[in-house]
Amino acid sequence: MSFISYLLNGVSLGSVYAIIALGYTMVYGIAKMLNFAHGDVIMVGSYVAFVTINNMGLPIPVSILLSVIVCTVLGVVIEGVAYRPLRHASKLAVLITAIGVSYFLQNMALLIFGANTKSFTSVVPLAALSLAGGQLNISGETIVTILACLVIMAGLMAFIKYSKAGHAMLAVSEDDGAARLMGINVNRTISLTFAIGSALAAIAGVLLCSAYPSLTPYTGSMPGIKAFVAAVFGGIGSIPGAFVGGVLLGIIEILARAYISSQLSDAIVFSVLIIVLVVRPTGLMGKAIQEKV
Repeated sequence: MSFISYLLNGVSLGSVYAIIALGYTMVYGIAKMLNFAHGDVIMVGSYVAFVTINNMGLPIPVSILLSVIVCTVLGVVIEGVAYRPLRHASKLAVLITAIGVSYFLQNMALLIFGANTKSFTSVVPLAALSLAGGQLNISGETIVTILACLVIMAGLMAFIKYSKAGHAMLAVSEDDGAARLMGINVNRTISLTFAIGSALAAIAGVLLCSAYPSLTPYTGSMPGIKAFVAAVFGGIGSIPGAFVGGVLLGIIEILARAYISSQLSDAIVFSVLIIVLVVRPTGLMGKAIQEKV
């Protein structure tokens, strides 16, 4: 039963990575840029939920909604202030700016909340599920996280496929110049992409801190990096790829901690990524892009 328990924990952790990776893969697929400040948006959303629940005494659903709203606005502001002026600049300039935004958010959190670890209250009221005569216990956080990831991925795919805004995103991802000529507001479409990705980051942050109840200004850094790895692992730009990559990454990490070494688990995760990219450079579900010369 311990293996099944580890497997479920891996799927749960991987579901959080997948939700974060969806934001990475959408921004890259549409705006062709890597938002390395995405992990710190997770941290901001977690702090909003922490303050509204513990200091303001607001109901948990209201706190989660406020966290999503704040992160959505933050994502749009980051895109408009930091990334939009550099849309046609070199990729190195965008990368340096993203790192700068990341450090800015971390240091703002340090100034406001300090470096001490906060104990996060779980937002999941669901009790643990006991199976096999009590030999297998599945926490409420695990159940809710997995279900939330499945619902978010299905909703996002339906939004992209059936909505007018989703069609605009697909057009911009193919050719932003041609999309502009067809009357699509490219700036608004990219801002919407950042808004959706940041809203997902808020949900992921709340679920992550509910499962691992500690919060610091650096809470989002490593999950953000691992979610980026998951997006590349699954095939960056692919929504199903982000889901598959996130879940597989979570399972590999938990099983490595349990059966090999907790100190080496991160190294094993990144080693698996290197092997996959050597064999399949576009990731598990990525498509090769042919460029005309």
